[in-house]
Amino acid sequence: MKIARIFAHRVELPLLEGAYRWSGGKEVSVFDSTIVGVETECGRVGYGEVCPLGPFYLPAYAEGVRTGLRELAPHLIGWDPLELTRLNQRMDAALKGHPYVKSGIDIACWDLLGQATGLPVCVLLGGRFGEQIRLYRAISQLPPEEMAENVASYRRQGYTRFQLKVGGNPDEDIERIRLARRMIEPTDRLVADANTGWTQHEAVRVVRAVRDLDVYIEQPCLTYEECLAVRRQTDHPFILDENIDSLEMFLRAKSDLAMDVVNLKISKLGGLTKTKQIRDLCVSLGIAMTLEDSWGGDITTAAIAHLAHSTPEELRFTSTDFNSYVSVSNAMGAPQREQGFMRAGTAPGLGITPRWDTIGPRVLEVT
Repeated sequence: MKIARIFAHRVELPLLEGAYRWSGGKEVSVFDSTIVGVETECGRVGYGEVCPLGPFYLPAYAEGVRTGLRELAPHLIGWDPLELTRLNQRMDAALKGHPYVKSGIDIACWDLLGQATGLPVCVLLGGRFGEQIRLYRAISQLPPEEMAENVASYRRQGYTRFQLKVGGNPDEDIERIRLARRMIEPTDRLVADANTGWTQHEAVRVVRAVRDLDVYIEQPCLTYEECLAVRRQTDHPFILDENIDSLEMFLRAKSDLAMDVVNLKISKLGGLTKTKQIRDLCVSLGIAMTLEDSWGGDITTAAIAHLAHSTPEELRFTSTDFNSYVSVSNAMGAPQREQGFMRAGTAPGLGITPRWDTIGPRVLEVT
């Protein structure tokens, strides 16, 4: 089997709640997503999706996905999409860095591998653990009382995991954390996710002020060194996200005992192949994981579900269902939320079919 064509579609994903806000006043109302197709000489097509969280979150942006694909795709024509390690080495040789550009191609090739073998991607990634995947709900940054009300509302919908977007004014963030914690049960989990938004002294002040609460602290500061300094001054369970952008950074953080949980985003690491590599190390080392991506629609949600469902439950901290946040569906067959849970599909590959009425025409094609 050989790659004959790589193409892409652009689709806008408006948010159901109108806007998504997080640290530093960052805000997005419509996400710009790229659907990547990898077509073989026999006419079989696999699909992936890449949707950066705006150009001001990670070093990734929507038009960069499509520009990068124009540069990268010609180097992959004629290669076997099922030889995933070899294909990833080829991508890294042809385009240095820019892992998010490679992610859609890699996911599409896993979809092709599943179609070729007749197996769902989660089976190929290691097997199906448990019946369902517990989800978290991200709580967009608003005044403390509104955020607490949103936590209560989503808890009524079946969620028991909440990612509170903090990283703003420390006094308001302390109140956000305290009010949100009151809205949930003792067995529920609350994550205060600053998304790099605090300076080191602000982060230390916040964690000391909420010392009496059951809360996880996620990525308080911009740099790894600042986060490590905060980690060493708190008893709270600690999560790293934005800093863990490679296997090398993961190994460094593990050596430094810098985290209790790690957030693995598929596009941040370059696709399912490289995310699986770190995921498998986490399983061997006993490190719990949030398994997700930066953002996306149905295709991204399907990829997350297959990765999460193939991860042992005791190390599966949480995941998310991005297709429930947006008002446009870009594929049929994707997992759907049920009372705070989802399941990976049982059809071959990712188990999805693009919705051409919402995706629109191709914006690039390389043969």
